Amino acid sequence: MPFEPTLAHFLILSAAVFTIGLVGVMIRRNAIIVFMSIELMLNSVNLTFIAFARYRFETDGQIFAFFIMAVAAAEAAVALAIVLHVFRHKRGVSVDEMQQLKY
Repeated sequence: MPFEPTLAHFLILSAAVFTIGLVGVMIRRNAIIVFMSIELMLNSVNLTFIAFARYRFETDGQIFAFFIMAVAAAEAAVALAIVLHVFRHKRGVSVDEMQQLKY
């Protein structure tokens, strides 16, 4: 008898991935790691949308996941441009150094 994952399995996996991303955002000081953690959090939301869409037999969750991927790609492009600009001027990508850009 093959294993059939249930909605609870997908939600637990999504919660675990979101928690890993949240811990990465809260603990790390490297901007690249922070952006990767944000991407993990967005992917966990995508997994939740897809899981609910699968178990409700609707396509709404898949459409939302597609738009989230588009926003995540745009966010990654802008974030990488900002990180590269800061690295050229500061020779580092620490989040603490970026706090000084406010002043």
